[in-house]
Amino acid sequence: MRIEQGAGGFGDQNNADKTDGDGQHHAPGQAFFQPPPGQHGGKYRRGVGKHHGVGQRQVGNGIEKAVHGNRIGDIGNSISLDILGHKIDYLIIIGLGDKNKFNSDVLRNTLSDCIRKVTDKEEKIGLLLPWDTFDSNAIFDIAEALRLSVYKDNRFNKQRDEKINLREIEFLNLQNNENISFREVEEICQGVEFARELVAAPPNDLTPLEMSKKAIEIANEHNLEIKILEENDCLNLGMGAYLAVAKGSNLKPKFIHITYKPSNSVSYKIALVGKGLTFDSGGYNLKVGASQIEMMKYDMGGSAAVLGAAKAIGSLKPKGVEIHFIVAACENMINGLAMHPGDVITASNGKTIEVNNTDAEGRLTLADALTYASNLNPNTIIDLATLTGACLIALGNDVAGMWSNNDELATELLESAIKKGEGLWRMPLQKSYKDGLKSHIADMKNTGPRAGGSITAALFLEEFLGKNINWAHIDIAGTCWTDKNKGLNPSGATGYGVRTLIDWIKSKEQI
Repeated sequence: MRIEQGAGGFGDQNNADKTDGDGQHHAPGQAFFQPPPGQHGGKYRRGVGKHHGVGQRQVGNGIEKAVHGNRIGDIGNSISLDILGHKIDYLIIIGLGDKNKFNSDVLRNTLSDCIRKVTDKEEKIGLLLPWDTFDSNAIFDIAEALRLSVYKDNRFNKQRDEKINLREIEFLNLQNNENISFREVEEICQGVEFARELVAAPPNDLTPLEMSKKAIEIANEHNLEIKILEENDCLNLGMGAYLAVAKGSNLKPKFIHITYKPSNSVSYKIALVGKGLTFDSGGYNLKVGASQIEMMKYDMGGSAAVLGAAKAIGSLKPKGVEIHFIVAACENMINGLAMHPGDVITASNGKTIEVNNTDAEGRLTLADALTYASNLNPNTIIDLATLTGACLIALGNDVAGMWSNNDELATELLESAIKKGEGLWRMPLQKSYKDGLKSHIADMKNTGPRAGGSITAALFLEEFLGKNINWAHIDIAGTCWTDKNKGLNPSGATGYGVRTLIDWIKSKEQI
């Protein structure tokens, strides 16, 4: 990405176009924001609008005539003006609603919805906002939202039409913001898009082996440490819970551990743990009816968020924080070796678990992953998982549930989620509900009563934490996928959690 400082506004004739290395003409004062190869998204330009050849007075007169008698102030309402005889084909004025109710979410979501409407119609658009009223964080949020809202995943669609696709968005008159750089936005968006790709991939394409290969690619690209623990390695570590889930599949499990270490001294140590079920059949408690077994490719949404964060962190390289990215990848399938309802298994911390439901497998894999993470002695562990239908019932598709043993950590994560527009709600760790996990023959069962199911799932996970470790569990069962366009999320995989995690990690950075 390249940034040059420019001056001028609409119709400025004092800035000559210049040719960049791509052979295209660009005006001074531009930032180029290009999506990863093979993906369709916007290239973002910061410029002065010289090449449009239309003056402020002409635009202003057109706006005045167009808005007279129209209610365009309502959120999302718009008017389109044809600009004949100029290089601007048309001007769209977008309503942002009541100024007293205006906030970053309104701006993000409104712009995202509007930009998506022209994604398949125009290769290039310009965006003009009162940039002087926004700080750099707000401008970054806008760029982030626009980039992510026009994302398309056509990897498995051979009938895609690429004749017209939005490739460039120019931020008009941004030249006065001298310190603006979109590099960080680009890296974060690439992390989100990577997570979306993982979640959307069909289970015959993204197997545990393929996920481990993706992790190796991230590590090699950013010079990160990586370990892939094979089945025998996990057996030697006593990971009986994780391996009990994995043994029902003919595909071998892959336990992934990526490590980022800063160039300066470490002041804070973090472990991010993601549920990595590349497909979940339910095992012998087979998913039937409304369980949408065909969608269980997204049961690795937690691991996608963790690996997406790893990709971004590898580029951003925050100071003073050491971060471990951990995924216990496997399938939950049925064969002659698969775990039975009623089995008793032993996790790597020595706790015995009566399996009363083979479809509560994610918490079994996380049990050993959390024990492994605890043995690294981090200050904080955050796990993300598409864990329970109960959380989806409680909070719907727009809000993830969070459970934490530390009020300060919970507050920090909520603040980061609000800042990034990712819905998050703290739920109670109701200790009295632990009674529902009692077993007559083992230390605990893997599920409790139906009532409070997401809470008992969190309480189960808490049993596998080391002492004096701050911990948060985020259940993203409802938020990792959307069936329709919603804000900056096109229909499909959302990449939920990546932006919140990165924002929180940045708050721990020590320069």
